[in-house]
Amino acid sequence: MRIQIKNVNSKILQKNIEYIPKGDNSELRKLLFNEQKGFCAYTETYLGRSDQKDIDHFNPSKDFLNRNEYMNLFLSKSLWNKEKSNKWQNFQPILSPTSLDFEERVIYNKELKIFQARTEGDVEAINLVEILKLDDPDLSNERKRYLKRMKEFAEAYGISMQEFVNKLIRDNHFEHISFIRSIEEEFKIDVWNMIPEITE
Repeated sequence: MRIQIKNVNSKILQKNIEYIPKGDNSELRKLLFNEQKGFCAYTETYLGRSDQKDIDHFNPSKDFLNRNEYMNLFLSKSLWNKEKSNKWQNFQPILSPTSLDFEERVIYNKELKIFQARTEGDVEAINLVEILKLDDPDLSNERKRYLKRMKEFAEAYGISMQEFVNKLIRDNHFEHISFIRSIEEEFKIDVWNMIPEITE
């Protein structure tokens, strides 16, 4: 998982849009999709047409005053939204995905293909890893298979990994890009900045 950047010039802020409980949040959903370049904030997989795109309240507590505001809202795959909300109270305190030191505190383990807290005493980072299952063995295996497949495809094309990722992006095959930070750490490619912003 990578740090989530909230834009001070966001159209969501400019239009003063907040989440409307049981209301029409289609514009908010579209703007979050655009800002996140179409990727789930937590799984780093593309949110395709067949995916249920949930607006996740990172802090889902009903008594959290800023619950429905921009800084607390992320677009995610439905399963992650539901599971996180159900377990929220059991994982406190928790590191925010927007923390400036996020990628220093939640690091990628290249050998195990998992994300983990850098230090054993960082309770906030540990809780984030556990609530989002960033160290889950099944996800670890999925990352391993995915990264291996990416490397094999690049080799089959006879091009470098950088060129292969460029090709996927150029041909708009975003659905074939997953685990962005893992790709960046494994192959030293700045994938996120290669993906164009969605401005429509």
